[in-house]
Order: sequence, then structure tokens, then C-alpha cells
Amino acid sequence: MHPRTATYSIVARDPAIDAVGVAVASKFVSIGSVVPFAAADAGAIATQSYANVAYGPKAMHLLRDGYDASTVVERLTQADEDAPDRQLGVVGREGSVAAFTGADCLDHASHRQGENYTVQGNLMESREAIDAMATAFETTAKGFPERLLAALQAGKAAGGDRRGERSAALYVAKPGGGYDGKNDRWIDVRVDDHDQPLDELERVFRIYDVTRVERESPASLAELEGETARAVLETLDEMGLYDGEPTDTIGEAERQAIVDFRGVTNFENQPIEVIEDALARGWDDADGSGKEKMVNAIWHGLSRLDRR
Repeated sequence: MHPRTATYSIVARDPAIDAVGVAVASKFVSIGSVVPFAAADAGAIATQSYANVAYGPKAMHLLRDGYDASTVVERLTQADEDAPDRQLGVVGREGSVAAFTGADCLDHASHRQGENYTVQGNLMESREAIDAMATAFETTAKGFPERLLAALQAGKAAGGDRRGERSAALYVAKPGGGYDGKNDRWIDVRVDDHDQPLDELERVFRIYDVTRVERESPASLAELEGETARAVLETLDEMGLYDGEPTDTIGEAERQAIVDFRGVTNFENQPIEVIEDALARGWDDADGSGKEKMVNAIWHGLSRLDRR
């Protein structure tokens, strides 16, 4: 028998944006290559414990054929002699939800469903982690990706994987959400091996979000000025992108430094006036220093705008 992917995950749907997705964390290395499967025209599944990766494409096929999540789980497990070692959660794009925790999964192992989501975990510290994940997803007042990430963080805070975590992943499918609108891979970020994989996953997600995910245009723009402008320019100076004297206003040379930062970080999909607006609005909420502070400020500033 292959190593068990002892893990905790959430599989969910957001009908408001027509998206389905999976967020997962584990001690198992590269958990994103094993557990999550999602398709905008079908639904999403997490296969874990003694994972059966064949469940992924089979589930997508069954969901496309019109079977609900409960029937999909039943068909997958009934045809599998190792089902007692499996754990899985399924959400159909139409809203059906189901999960399965085999009798031989290692404690603590259980699952919980709510409207449009299922949470499951095995080799957990306790049932509290499962319940905490569900509560976080239900109560987090942010976008769909943030709610999935909040569920993982809540699971970890309540004990998480008994062995600790080494990897994590976030995969969300949405019609036309992929690169240049040519597929449904809206958000696809992974951390394969890290001491703090959930924090690293959030860091990578924010960069991905600013770089790859389109947002609605702002109705108004805040001016980058005063102490915030000076702090931004001091940071750009530390990064070697600005060699003037930091001031409280943004002139031609200062704007060029911001343009250069946009190029260094591959944020060219964001107009420079939107970058300045985001820095003005998000600077005080951003953690870190240097490039990390700049990225976090832009992400916080953009977060007021709906994703497309």
C-alpha cells in the first residue's frame, strides 16, 4: 500500500461566481499533485487518506453525466476494494454535496457538510479541526478563494494534521477563468514542501491574484500622497528602483519607479493608476517590508474590487 495522504481539505462551490474548488493541507509532500480535482462544467473532488487518484477523472465524468455528489461517492467507493482506507469529498457544480470516510482511516477521521461545501480530514488532532474549518468557511466575509484559505488556517489553528504540515494547495475552476480565458483553471497555486505551507500558500496566492486574476475597474481612484507616498518611495529606494529623495508627492521620476516595480513583479495587467490607488488604500493594512510590503499593499488595495 502506498503512503497515506493524511490530510485535511475543503471542497466547495460558490454559485455567485459559478466556481468550484478545493483547498488542502497535509504533512504529505506535494499534496496538490494528489488530492484536488476540479472542472467548471462538473464539480470538484478531494481524494485523500489512502488516496485513489483515479477517483478524480471518474468523478468528473459522472458529474458531467448528471449524477449528484452522493451517487458519485457511492459509485466510486462500491467499485473499490480498498474503500475502507479512502476518504473523499465531492461537490457538484449544481450544488449537491457528499463525503465518505472509510472505516479504516486513521483517527481522528471524519467529515462535515454544509450548504455548498464539504470538509474532511484524517490523522487529525481532533474533531474540533473539522468543525473549525466549516465555521471559518461559513463566516468569513471575503471572496471565495479567501474563504477556502480561511478554512485551512482554522483547521491548522485547531490542531490540523497530527504530524504537522509540509504542503498545501488551492485549486479553483471557473468557466473561462484560466489564462487568456482559454480554460477554466482560475486559481491554481501549490506549496510542495515548506516549514509553514499555509502561510506560504497565502503569500503565493496574493502574488497570483494580483498578477493573473482580473478585477473590475475602480469607480474612483485614491491619490498616492503624503506619508504613504514617502513610505512607498523609501521602500522602492531600498529595493534599488528609486534613487531620488523620497517626497510626499508622486512626480514623473517617482511614477517611473512604480512602473519599474510593476515590471519586476509582472503586475503589468494592472494599470499604473490602479497600482497607485491600491498602494494608497492598502499600505496601512499590509504586513512585511520591502517587496513583500509592496505586494501585500497592492493586494489589500485591490481587494475592494470584485474579481471578474
